[in-house]
Amino acid sequence: MSLDDDIAFFEQVPTFAVLGKQALRILAIGAETRQLPSGAVLFYAGELADGGYVVQEGSLLLEPNSPPEGEQFTAGPGTLVGERALLSDTVCASTAIAKEPTVVIRISRSLFRKMLEGYPAAAQKLRELVAERVDGWTRELGDVKRTLEKR
Repeated sequence: MSLDDDIAFFEQVPTFAVLGKQALRILAIGAETRQLPSGAVLFYAGELADGGYVVQEGSLLLEPNSPPEGEQFTAGPGTLVGERALLSDTVCASTAIAKEPTVVIRISRSLFRKMLEGYPAAAQKLRELVAERVDGWTRELGDVKRTLEKR
């Protein structure tokens, strides 16, 4: 894919869509493409994470560390896996296994942070997006609390 194709692809990723073309250009230039055969493990639950991955082709099966913590999830094209690792130190919450031949684009935390430092408007838009998500989760938790209190 060309640089312009990569930027257009990143624009389809919800978290990245708010950043703007110039910020996405930096990510596209510094990103690393990895090809995984079917059954290959991209990362294991509990490992330190130092960046995120966008599924470009194929799909990843995300298996939580232990089943009671969550259910399996399939991440297809356009899905950002490891979003939190782009901003802070964290460990992988699940093991990621290629369900089929899969291509992912890896974005390191250091690249993502440098992009945010260079594009403060993108950083502000990302902060607003995260704040909207937190507000939504807070409302959802309030709904759950009210439902449980009725019982």
